[in-house]
Amino acid sequence: MGRVTRRAAACAAAGLLAMGLQSTTAFAATQNRIDLTVLVVDDGGPAVAAITAELASEGTPYTVVKLSDPNRPQITTAFLSDTVNGTPRAKFQGVVMPNDNPFATGSTEMAALAAYEAQFGIRQIDAYTYARPDVGLNWAQNPGFIGTLDGMQGAVTSAGTAGPFGYLKGSVPFEDNDPSVSESYGYLATPLTTLPTGASFTPLVDMPIPNSTSRGSLVGEYSHDSRKELVVTFVYNQYQQQYRLLARGMVDWLTQGIHLGYDRNYFALHADDLFLSDDRWDTNLKCTPGDVTCQPGTPADSSPIRMTSDDVNYLLQWQKANNFTIDWPFNGYGSEDYLSNSGATTDGLLTSVLANQSQMKFINHTWDHPFLGCQQDVSVVPWKCKTDASGNILWVSQADIQTAIQKNIDWAKQQNLTIDPTELLTGEHSGLVTTPQQPVDNPNLAPALAAEGIKWTGSDASRESGQRYVGSTLTVPRYPMNVFYNAGHTNEEVDEYNWIYTSKANGGSGVCETSGNSTCLAAPLNTSTGYASYIVPLETRIDLGHVLNNDPRPHFVHQSNFAEDRIAYPALNSILGTYNNLYNSSAPIVNLREAQIGQELQKRAAWSTAVTTGKVTAYRIGNTVTIQAPSGVQVEATMPNGTVQNQLLGSTAFGTAYAGTLSGWAAPGTFQSSVTLTLSSGAAPATVSAGAAKVAPSTVKTDSTAPKAVVPSGAAKPVSAGPGDTKGTKAKSLVPTSGKQ
Repeated sequence: MGRVTRRAAACAAAGLLAMGLQSTTAFAATQNRIDLTVLVVDDGGPAVAAITAELASEGTPYTVVKLSDPNRPQITTAFLSDTVNGTPRAKFQGVVMPNDNPFATGSTEMAALAAYEAQFGIRQIDAYTYARPDVGLNWAQNPGFIGTLDGMQGAVTSAGTAGPFGYLKGSVPFEDNDPSVSESYGYLATPLTTLPTGASFTPLVDMPIPNSTSRGSLVGEYSHDSRKELVVTFVYNQYQQQYRLLARGMVDWLTQGIHLGYDRNYFALHADDLFLSDDRWDTNLKCTPGDVTCQPGTPADSSPIRMTSDDVNYLLQWQKANNFTIDWPFNGYGSEDYLSNSGATTDGLLTSVLANQSQMKFINHTWDHPFLGCQQDVSVVPWKCKTDASGNILWVSQADIQTAIQKNIDWAKQQNLTIDPTELLTGEHSGLVTTPQQPVDNPNLAPALAAEGIKWTGSDASRESGQRYVGSTLTVPRYPMNVFYNAGHTNEEVDEYNWIYTSKANGGSGVCETSGNSTCLAAPLNTSTGYASYIVPLETRIDLGHVLNNDPRPHFVHQSNFAEDRIAYPALNSILGTYNNLYNSSAPIVNLREAQIGQELQKRAAWSTAVTTGKVTAYRIGNTVTIQAPSGVQVEATMPNGTVQNQLLGSTAFGTAYAGTLSGWAAPGTFQSSVTLTLSSGAAPATVSAGAAKVAPSTVKTDSTAPKAVVPSGAAKPVSAGPGDTKGTKAKSLVPTSGKQ
């Protein structure tokens, strides 16, 4: 995560923001200790849940106080602060609130929070509130707007660009996945012309007010009474794109750019089955001849789908134009099979790949793509596991698994094809759990992987989204895309899509009616136009949901999708094009290979466990940040530009640049037990001594007759983007009939 920020509380010697945000505190001789954890006051609404999810995703520690819990702790001065070794301590570096004041009128808890924030320079996010003078805004009228924001266009202001949202190009489009459902709701209003002395309101994200020449604030900074609030006047859930665009910046604003954890935008694509010929969907039979989805005895298709050297040339040009490299899980057998069946003396595809392999990445996909789980009985559809006389499952042997892995490695060496031998992808992710037929891993898989030195093996994120150990090997979950392995032409793709996602009454398989993991199309798509008009936009929304969610897990399609009609490219162009229209060059897509993704997930899991079990201690005093984590657990953090890590002798650079600031992993140096970071001059927010700041009574009175903030059904319960989007959570469902992967 991270981006160039202009911190309103920065040191006076560094100057105030160009955007004019005022400092909340003043310098004093005594420096406070600020613990790097966030207080979340939770009302159970989707907006607070969204911010909490972002904190969890980034790896930022937080403490939740549920307002509905009768046994919750009371928010008092003692709850918020104390003294450690004579130094005043703020226990929380930021406060997330459902709105500007979720407590009863005259609440002592709100008074304690306000005094605490003023005393220590702590910021507060009002996750969702309506526009009114209490938060520095006019009522949303004359000019103003109250209502559904679906399909409308927000924008980052110049102050937002100079501040916490500088990683965005400016556009903040609001989703409209279902025209029949209100998915977002908001209040557009202008800042008060006359504010209390010393107060200011600065819009950071705004939107044109309908039927007006004015713009209304959606996200703005309200500085008043020695405090700063981020006032958000639209509601959202954690999956909506408009929130995903702003989430990183909201956390950065709250923490003043100094916090544990980080957020980056990842996208990796695996194109499985390189060198193989993939079976083709039969638009008449509604299955794939040669695959287990067709009835036994169905003749194999006479024209399977396979890339050519021309397809490789096109790929290389596309990669260069888009600054993006695709990973290619390969099966060496496919090249030999091609030579045997075609009568050719050379394989043009192999020749082209070898000549350009420096521009490609490869993953061992086994020699000939065998199923490595149970021994399959394909005499029935769906297939089932073979069993012995006692009913025990018969498994593919360890020797056969090792042969499938090693033979492909040996072939790659013979061809001088550069690979990482610790990476693997089994055919169909086989050997791992495959429900419903195979409810457990093949017991021979783990020892075979260990014997072959495999550290990382791909798994299906639609079956198991989390990383796990298989013996000594870690999985790398991959998202399946609805661009099918058995489609080389657009009409084949749409015909199969219709079959999967159309009800029986409309001529489909009806799987969408019974699976519980997908929705049905209202009517079959036009096979000539449906791919571009429906599937590509939908796939873009779903996959960008992963990209914008700090999620490094890769997606996958197949080599067949880069042949013939090259149907992968429209989807990829849409995903990358949409991303590039939203983000500036300081926040590029992070494109990792399988081993790097596996390592990232592994480190995150260790860090998350340490954070959630309370084994991480982190705090800032002045410009020094100290972080203590369990031995062997690397520290994850985001810091301002110029931050260095203190070593026993001297210092080293911290993190890498992303979105304008520094973020990354760090471990204690030699003979050190903690990570100590020094912020650059002027980067640390100013502090005051305990008790120095006073909170003046607000001159703005609350109107108890103000309208309540509305939460539409589409925010409270996420709206599905369409078939393949599981319950609106942007998690891909398993494509039930796509067979080989």
